[in-house]
Amino acid sequence: MSETSQRVAIVTGAARGIGAATAKRLAADGLAVAVLDLDESATKATVEAIEQAGGRAIGVGADVSDAEAVQAAVERVATELGGPTVLINNAGVTKDNLLFKMTEQDWDTVMGVHLRGSFLMSRAAQKYMTEAKWGRIVNLSSTSALGNRGQANYSAAKAGLQGFTKTLAIELGKFGVTVNAIAPGFIATEMTAATAERVGATFEDFKKMAAQQIPVNRVGEPEDIAHTASFLVSEGAGFVSGQVIYVAGGPRD
Repeated sequence: MSETSQRVAIVTGAARGIGAATAKRLAADGLAVAVLDLDESATKATVEAIEQAGGRAIGVGADVSDAEAVQAAVERVATELGGPTVLINNAGVTKDNLLFKMTEQDWDTVMGVHLRGSFLMSRAAQKYMTEAKWGRIVNLSSTSALGNRGQANYSAAKAGLQGFTKTLAIELGKFGVTVNAIAPGFIATEMTAATAERVGATFEDFKKMAAQQIPVNRVGEPEDIAHTASFLVSEGAGFVSGQVIYVAGGPRD
């Protein structure tokens, strides 16, 4: 059995979209994968797809913003699959609104899932990584970290994740753990489809409009992010740490 096939990954927010694509890709790479989402029953499709392709996976339900739930989830993964040494912090939520309309709950919910959730998951999982003297953490940021109208909460959270990434890379590097962030641009997911609906556009028209602003002349797919995550958790990326990679079809500031 290869080293890779013995490794265990946790992917949060993995019931659909980017998380599901990443979980499937890591399983195809030979890792056992814990598919974590708020509702465990929602992970069934991702887990079944992995198993049908010959991989190992379990579904885990947990609120990543709840410290006790996170600790219990990570311990369950360690018991059922083995100590997790790969963590993809992908769980996310949007509560978009202009500043004067944004409620405290809108702010707190987004910060809780993105920032607090990534902190809690990383804190719980790093124990297994530092003990193994090998680990990979990948945080999902966004091009919105550079600023985006109506997303003061989301943009702040995603920018915060970039600082979090760089700090963890400094702290955990001596233990053989790399920490990087992926900042996707427009990715065709249920989340962007919901945005299209909110602004009164069909999803196809919304994607066409977005593609016109992207140098490669198309929107991204979840698999584009999954491929990047696959590289970052690989042996070959062992000298890449503390980086923010914009996967957006063109350069970003």
